[in-house]
Amino acid sequence: MRTAQWCGIGTGLTLFLTAAVVLAQQDPELLFAVVTKVSKDRQQVTAQVSSGGVVSEATLIASEAVLDNLIWKKLEVCHALKAEAWKNAEGYRVVSIRVLDAGMLPMALQGFAGDCMVKKALEVAPQAD
Repeated sequence: MRTAQWCGIGTGLTLFLTAAVVLAQQDPELLFAVVTKVSKDRQQVTAQVSSGGVVSEATLIASEAVLDNLIWKKLEVCHALKAEAWKNAEGYRVVSIRVLDAGMLPMALQGFAGDCMVKKALEVAPQAD
């Protein structure tokens, strides 16, 4: 009986570890994003994300390598990004990141980026007086 339990546990662990290795070997997904909200701890940001041609609001979560990246440390609302990430239950785990000019975003995000910049300019304009 005890041997059967250990064999069952061993088989389960082997299947679990095999699945983890297969997932780790998959290439990260390429996505484009416009940042809409930056958290205080800078561990994650909320963004409009285009992945596979579909635009939706999602959370971008920095991996350890990205947390140390100067781009991630300086992120602000309306920044346009090109990133590689793995999708998980919480959002996207970002493994590489680049800042883009908004004109380099997919068409579905360019309008959103433009609207974001106009809103940001209107918020700053009253402070200029």
